[in-house]
Amino acid sequence: MTSPIPIEDFFEDIIAKSMRGRHVSESELAGRTGVSSDILQRLCRGEFCDEPALLKVATALELDPQALTMSASRVWRPREVELEGLEIFNTPYRDMRVNAFLVWDPESQVGAAFDTGTDSSILSKRAEDLGVSIEQIFITHTHNDHIADLDRLKSAVGAVPVFSNSAEPWPGTETFTEGAEFAIGKLSVKTFTTSGHSVGGTTYFVAGLERPIAVVGDAMFAGSMGGGIVSFADAWKNNREKILTLPDETVLCPGHGPMTSVGEEKRNNPFFAAEFR
Repeated sequence: MTSPIPIEDFFEDIIAKSMRGRHVSESELAGRTGVSSDILQRLCRGEFCDEPALLKVATALELDPQALTMSASRVWRPREVELEGLEIFNTPYRDMRVNAFLVWDPESQVGAAFDTGTDSSILSKRAEDLGVSIEQIFITHTHNDHIADLDRLKSAVGAVPVFSNSAEPWPGTETFTEGAEFAIGKLSVKTFTTSGHSVGGTTYFVAGLERPIAVVGDAMFAGSMGGGIVSFADAWKNNREKILTLPDETVLCPGHGPMTSVGEEKRNNPFFAAEFR
């Protein structure tokens, strides 16, 4: 049995991303919360040493205190997802791991790959074993870990179109703008630009399986979100307005960490849970 994919971000990662995104230094955070420098440094290192202090930090950083405490306690992870027409492939990249996805229409066996990870041969071999024909490749964003094995995937599946957002085009791909729609057999695909982590980060919303799915790249993770490298404010807003407004049963397929769902993130993600309580 394959080991579960670990959670991508621990509570200290969430604190760090919020501090960077909201431009709050450690000394400023200490002043806002009254938490001692020693305790704050320990929390920022990932030591869950003082729950009242953590609650103050959460409030000061506009994080949901209950959800951040659950993250620090490591008592939550999303339910495992098993869905016909969807598989995840998790491959190593430097000191982390990255996801790619195979999505297919079980009736026609027409499929598409979303990103490549660092070893696309696992994905293409699985498609072959399933009798799935990969007829399109979709890129969520062009950071190297997500498209590292694009050339090998293209060689494996033949002359199929590769798509990227026009705000973040990649050489040799066909570009689209937000709202573009595609088909994977009888499945429908609608695109949303969920920028912030990258300029043209894209969420692909796929309907037609037993549950809808959204391939979100690094916009969101289970219990966290991608770093707002381009704009934390845009990343937060796009996640809130374009991803978390999808149906609760929507399976979220992130670029790192395990799959999750809209409903679970609305309840358990420290960046957003306060909005839905």
